[in-house]
Amino acid sequence: MIAQEQIPTVLDHPVYDTEGKKIGDAKHVFLDDSTGRPEWVTVRTGLFGTNESFIPIRDASLVQDHLEVPYPKDRVKGAPHVDVDSGGHLDASEERRLYEYYGIAWDDAWQRANQPGEDGWAHGTAGTAGTMGTAGAAGTSGTMGTAGTAGISGTGGTAGAAEDAMTRSEEQMHVGTEEVESGHVRLRKYVVTEEVQETVPVRHEEVRVVREPITDANRDEALSGPEITEAEHEVILHEERPVVETRAVPVERVRLETDEVVEEETVTGQVRKERIEIEGDDVPEDRDRM
Repeated sequence: MIAQEQIPTVLDHPVYDTEGKKIGDAKHVFLDDSTGRPEWVTVRTGLFGTNESFIPIRDASLVQDHLEVPYPKDRVKGAPHVDVDSGGHLDASEERRLYEYYGIAWDDAWQRANQPGEDGWAHGTAGTAGTMGTAGAAGTSGTMGTAGTAGISGTGGTAGAAEDAMTRSEEQMHVGTEEVESGHVRLRKYVVTEEVQETVPVRHEEVRVVREPITDANRDEALSGPEITEAEHEVILHEERPVVETRAVPVERVRLETDEVVEEETVTGQVRKERIEIEGDDVPEDRDRM
């Protein structure tokens, strides 16, 4: 149980669930108007913190700078919607609906509200209209008032509002973006073998027979040997052959870069609006609804 003097420490601080996951930030603490004891805490949830979910605070605990509640995050986010700006009070039907959602029997809540607490306070009747007030900071009467003003008594209705006025509310859709992973791209280098053809000129030697007639110029050389004999003469031939070798040389640098592309997407959602009808005699048809 959170004590009244701990409420300023709770407000605008994180709220965690049973698994240590952050649910959101505490925005309001609702008190029992009869006893002034904290009974509910609202937590801002949603992508932009636009939703407020009610959580029973009776079994919550304050740990260092945050509040821990015995309910999982998904359950809190699915709690029935209650308009916390409609006067700062829960009526009987709203409170009963929240008790049922969190599995708290209405009779148990009534008994617990009427038994003395650890601090010696006796709880008032649970679930009556206007039994909860919104807490912002300590009020002058010992309970918590709306947005830090003086505490509200245990009567129902909107404090300080004209009795003949009615507040009309509506939901507004807020659309934003969140960054998520859409895929992975990587560079991978591997080796392939290709056949390459190139033409290179090669040379080789061939033999041809040269016959020369005996002339005065070569007569002495031609007659220097025996007249009739056997002889042979060998000529070594040469040729060129292609030789292939490979060398690794750098040819280019490759890297990955990302480009940001802006596209437009249409988001469709549903919002609820309150309408006020005027009933009575002599009401023009074009003025009976706003």
